[in-house]
Amino acid sequence: MATNPGLFTEWPWKKLGNFKYLILAPWVAHGGYLAATKGWQEVDLGYLLIFPSLLLRMIHNQVWITISRVQNARSRRQIVDRGIEFEQVDRERNWDDQVLLTGILLYLGALYLPGGQHVPLWNTKGFLLIALLHAGPVEFLYYWFHRALHHHFLYTRYHSHHHASIVTEPITSVIHPFAELVAYELLFSIPMITCALSGSASILAFEIYVLYIDFMNNMGHCNFELVPNWLFKWFPPLKYLMYTPSFHSLHHTQFRTNYSLFMPFYDYIYNTMDKSSDTLYEKSLKGKEETVDVVHLTHLTSLQSIYHIRPGFAEYASKPYTSKWYMRMMWPVSWLSMVLTWTYGSSFTVERNIMKKLKMQSWAIPRYSFHYGLTWEKEAINNLIEKAICEAEKKGAKVVSLGLLNQAHNLNGNGELYLQKLPKLGVRLVDGTSLAAAVVMNSIPQGTDQVILAGNISKVSRAVAVALCKKNVKVVMTNKQDYHFLKPNMPEDTAENFLFSKTAAAKVWLIGEGLDASEQFKAQKGTKFIPYSQFPPRMVRKDSCTYSTTPAMAVPKALQNVHSCENWLPRRVMSAWRIAGMVHALEGWNEHECGDIVLDMEKVWSAALLHGFRPVA
Repeated sequence: MATNPGLFTEWPWKKLGNFKYLILAPWVAHGGYLAATKGWQEVDLGYLLIFPSLLLRMIHNQVWITISRVQNARSRRQIVDRGIEFEQVDRERNWDDQVLLTGILLYLGALYLPGGQHVPLWNTKGFLLIALLHAGPVEFLYYWFHRALHHHFLYTRYHSHHHASIVTEPITSVIHPFAELVAYELLFSIPMITCALSGSASILAFEIYVLYIDFMNNMGHCNFELVPNWLFKWFPPLKYLMYTPSFHSLHHTQFRTNYSLFMPFYDYIYNTMDKSSDTLYEKSLKGKEETVDVVHLTHLTSLQSIYHIRPGFAEYASKPYTSKWYMRMMWPVSWLSMVLTWTYGSSFTVERNIMKKLKMQSWAIPRYSFHYGLTWEKEAINNLIEKAICEAEKKGAKVVSLGLLNQAHNLNGNGELYLQKLPKLGVRLVDGTSLAAAVVMNSIPQGTDQVILAGNISKVSRAVAVALCKKNVKVVMTNKQDYHFLKPNMPEDTAENFLFSKTAAAKVWLIGEGLDASEQFKAQKGTKFIPYSQFPPRMVRKDSCTYSTTPAMAVPKALQNVHSCENWLPRRVMSAWRIAGMVHALEGWNEHECGDIVLDMEKVWSAALLHGFRPVA
């Protein structure tokens, strides 16, 4: 909201939530009815194409969001080198409201505006008229209106809402209070209304104009420079007719310069152009060397997870991942994304964070969880991980942490394979076992004298079992085969605390993958289930039983640019495996943690707390 909200700042359909799209339903249904009863020959084509054009705009905006987030994660040509937080994501969640408003105005115009009915597909005269009216009246009026919005009275009531985003994303361009955006829509409608009244309107001219506005708006707020210098050398007057992302970013950082809409012409005339515009453009275009200290290797999980990662849908990425039934309707896109990622030859950057002077990035191996269970994919996945490790070392990374299934024992022996293949490896490999085990240990209620260990055995569960037995806590297993598998790992002086029983009655269960629902129902009421695996258990108990998150910790405020959730974890909570890599680098430790190596759990836990990481409440 604006600092001092004025009249009509709230959108009228805000309380409808996601049902706001039903506002357009009467017109869409009316168009379908006309097409069904009158036939395609007689129906107004322009009227029918309004809804598809709105969908095209949504796709166009989403493409810009994805490209911008990928580019800014890599940070090569980033203009404003600062982070974005969840507050901005929440504030900019309603970017589609502007599309709905435009749709309402287009439908009203198509029904009631003289000359707005049965317009032809193309009219050259109308297209030229739109171009001239935009360059003249629209740009001129916008410039002065924009300057007025920066006056204290209007700024505090309206425009400050937009400027709350100093580091912009493409969708920042349409984040305004309702009244302000109505004024913009009326301004942009001048060329189209004039064309309609003069009889020179056309479907394609209108569509091109709307897409031009979206393109320039998104480009100006994308926070990375992409306009090539040769364009201005080839046609020097272009610098007065087209702004660049760096030009407009100065308006968001300096506030009192670069007021123009898309054409800097009026800033030159009225001497409001920022003097550093050209310098910042050259600097941003040149870019900077991409450096990184810590790389966390993750991968895609379910088919729908492609929408949840940071470059996907901003709203979903800012919330813990859950499977949405309506996302299943997008299965053709999901399968296409799977094919594209499967054919992609290397990892891709998902997120970039900074903590103190430490630069961190998350890279995703282009494979989904089910790929890791395919025998014929094993070698390809290991090659992808090895390639990513080598790439991280080239970029100067000190630590590479292996997340999710990238450290599976049956895949690469918890990372030991890469030490064998790369004996001169300089970067430290961390599988995060010690911190994950420490998180599990510290999740067990004090005074607990017996726990049940259930689910598939992993390196973390072995470390936890040994640590608990050393503390004289009874560790009971209900699976006889797993019990005999783990028994040799127990030190002789603590072996008496490691037991097998089918009728254990402990109130604390340590659970991993492979634990079916029937096993969970054997637990008493009030049991606390504590996962030790990377993937969350299926929560089948609806009684007084409680479930902890997968091993994770809340991150400190010093960790910046956190505005997406890591898989199913809450906001500003990260997996222990990911945090372990950060702690390793912050402490400057020089040893690997992979294969059978487990670091001192108390040492790693204390270091994590020292750097501000906290247990999840």
